[in-house]
Amino acid sequence: MTLIDLRVAARQTVRERPRLSIPWATVVAIPLAVLFAVPMLYAVYVSLLDQSDLMSATPDFWPPNIDNYLTAWSEHPFARYFFNSIIVCGAITIGSMITSIMAAYVFARVDMPGRNILFMAVVATLMVPTHITLVPNYLTMAGFGLRNTYWALILPFLASGFAAFFLRQHFKTIPKEVEEAAKLDGAGHWRLLWTIIVPMSRPAIAAIAVFIFLSEWNSYIWPLIVTDTDDMRTVEIGLARLFAEEQEGGINNWPMIMAAAVTILIPPTIVFFFAERYLVSGITMGGNR
Repeated sequence: MTLIDLRVAARQTVRERPRLSIPWATVVAIPLAVLFAVPMLYAVYVSLLDQSDLMSATPDFWPPNIDNYLTAWSEHPFARYFFNSIIVCGAITIGSMITSIMAAYVFARVDMPGRNILFMAVVATLMVPTHITLVPNYLTMAGFGLRNTYWALILPFLASGFAAFFLRQHFKTIPKEVEEAAKLDGAGHWRLLWTIIVPMSRPAIAAIAVFIFLSEWNSYIWPLIVTDTDDMRTVEIGLARLFAEEQEGGINNWPMIMAAAVTILIPPTIVFFFAERYLVSGITMGGNR
């Protein structure tokens, strides 16, 4: 039996969770979708208004004003902010997934002394508030001269205790027979992980990757602390600066701010759109043991 046959047989052994019937799922999903869509639709609406129309009792919505988008990008370095955020979020997502997959495999499938103690130590990191690590991480980055660099934005987040825990729980649900058959076929740990375990765990891996990407895209405190130039700022810092600078007569230019906010939502929306089919199945597959 080849490794491909093993993967096919293993997928057939994973039992699917019962799903809600379509009518009930639709009844529940539509109101929730409307509830979550209204704030975003309102942000788009405000971004297409003039500043004068925003305070008017009868705002003139037509024709829509796209100058807010153009001005936000021309007068502020949002192109650079976007580039920085994509580089940082992409590197953190890929790096943390690699380290988490390997750690989860060791904790789930490799028998070694002290494995459970090490796993409990990883789980214990989940109880440490993120803000407690800000000062040690900053001093470390500053000590190595990495402030205002991509390394400072990326290195502290290349390992994720939550991702390792989540994937470990999923890896333990894969039947032992698959591993034993692969070893009889001559597969070692490395080959077993990347040709059997990982392909079978795509939904769980995709779900965690989306969560990591969204978390890093929305990160604010750490980029604010470790960078102080526009060349290294991320989109969240850029949006905060736009909020502070764009004022007319002491009133914030909300149409322009909303235009920038809507633009910032585009990459996470695209990521969610392509990974949505993995999210539900990935979440339900992760916590079986």
